[in-house]
This record gives sequence, structure tokens and C-alpha cells, in this order.
Amino acid sequence: MTQRVFIDGEAGTTGLQIRERLERRRDLELVSIDPAKRKDADERKRLLNSVDAVILCLPDDAAREAVSLIENEAVRVIDASTAYRVADGWTYGFAEMAKDQRAKIAASKRISNPGCYPTGFIGLVRPLLDAGVVPRGWQFFCNAVSGYSGGGKAMIAEFEDEASPGFTRAPYRIYAMAQKHKHVPEMQMQAGLSRPPIFAPSVGRYYKGMIVEVPLALMALPNPPKLADVHGAIAAHYADERFVEVASLEEAAALKTLDPEVLNGTNRMKLFVFGHDGEARLVALLDNLGKGASGAAVQNLNLALGLEETAGL
Repeated sequence: MTQRVFIDGEAGTTGLQIRERLERRRDLELVSIDPAKRKDADERKRLLNSVDAVILCLPDDAAREAVSLIENEAVRVIDASTAYRVADGWTYGFAEMAKDQRAKIAASKRISNPGCYPTGFIGLVRPLLDAGVVPRGWQFFCNAVSGYSGGGKAMIAEFEDEASPGFTRAPYRIYAMAQKHKHVPEMQMQAGLSRPPIFAPSVGRYYKGMIVEVPLALMALPNPPKLADVHGAIAAHYADERFVEVASLEEAAALKTLDPEVLNGTNRMKLFVFGHDGEARLVALLDNLGKGASGAAVQNLNLALGLEETAGL
């Protein structure tokens, strides 16, 4: 039976990518609002309650409003905003995060899509905490650079539109220097940390793709682990996963650099452990609009509707 899906906010960056991944599928019927009724609240509410699943690609407040309009208890909701990523009653949509996470997503009616930076950070850190290699109270640091599409229309205009008041030709810039980035609570809670990480995000002059780094002073840890112990814990966590790959220590040691755009257009994430027995440099490579947004949303949709997890990916 064909299941019906409504993307609320399909004209945005993430919404367009999700639609592109879904529109050729025969197991789903995409439902869109009539452009002439785009501001009709009753029509929007009708659509939100008439489908099998809703994917929300909206700002936080608009996402909360949309959820409040859904009265049909059978409708499954996947929210791509930050509104519900640490909220009670919502399942975190990172299928590979824990062994039982897929089952939780499949059983849930309310799924919060992870952020792109948190996907990389949690992907690197959670296995180390779960395996006891690093204590949950450890002070983690995270440095990351994303393509400018991650900032939505305003940031895209900053790098592409010369008529924009904020237009810049800078090849690279940092931001969120006040240490109050909205992703930090999500990173702490979903990784399982007892204290928030120190997060240093940045954006480069390229459209999409990202690198997330977590430096780790192994010699400062209680019972200092070897580099192989760190790698082994991460590799074991993702053994047999379809979308998350862990590079071997030999492959990592042979690399001279990493290109943040290598996995663009995919739902894949590749993890690396660089360094030596005293210091490790943990790195996640992913597409901020793929595994970091639209790809993850489609993966969660497939799980929620009982479809093949890899469909459309």
C-alpha cells in the first residue's frame, strides 16, 4: 500500500533535498499544499492530519505550531528543526547511535531529526562513553567546519548574493563565539555527557559537506587508553552498519588531508581516528545536507513507516 507523506516547508534547503530523494519512489505518495492556499491555516491543518507521515522543515517556532495542529494520533512526525531534540516524548533520529535506537524510531510517532554537527560529534563520542573508554564527565572539545548551506537562506545569501547586506568574500569564518550554540544541549544529552562540550563551529566558502573534529588527550584520561583501544571501541560500535563507516588505522595513517565535500550527495558518514598513543584526533566526515539533514530524515521516515531502511538513499 502506498503511504502518503507531507513535507511542511518543502521549499527550504532541507525540504527540497528531501523531496528530491522521495519524489521518484513508488512506495510513497508526496502530498503538497496548493500554492494558492499556502497561507490557508485550515488547509495546512487538513494536510497535516490526512497523511501517514509529516516531515517538518521549518524554524523552531513554526515546527511547534505545526505539531500543535496535528490531532490525528496515527500521523508520524519527523521534525528537522531543533525544537524537540532534547524534549520528552520525542525519539532521537540517529539510528546508529545505540543498538536499540532503530527499534525506538520504528515504534515512535514523534521523531526529532539530529543536527549535522551533533551527528558527527555524537557519532565519534558516544561509542567511547558506552564502552567506558572515556568517562562521561570528561571535558570534550569539538571543532567543526560546514558548508554554508547549513545556515539556511541567510547564510547562503551571505556567500552567494552580492546584493545581500551581509555578503562576504571571506573564504572561511568562525561564529557562535559566545559559547551558546543551540546544538550544545543536544550534543551533551544525546552523547550521554554529564557536562556540555566546548563547541567551536565555523563555515567555509563551499556549499555543502562538513568535517567535525574531537581532539582527545589520551595521556590525560584515567587509565589512558591506546589509540587502538579508541579505534576499536568506535569500530565495534558501527560494525556492519550501512551508512556509517570507520576507516582503519592504516587508512587513516596514510592520509595527508581530508576533503569535506567527499561524501556530498550521500547519507554516509565516515569516521577516522588519527594520532598516536598519547593524543588522538577523532574526525567525522559527512554531508551536512545528507546524513546531517535530508538523508537522515528519509532514513527515519523509512524506519517509521516500516519500509526498507535504505530506500531512496
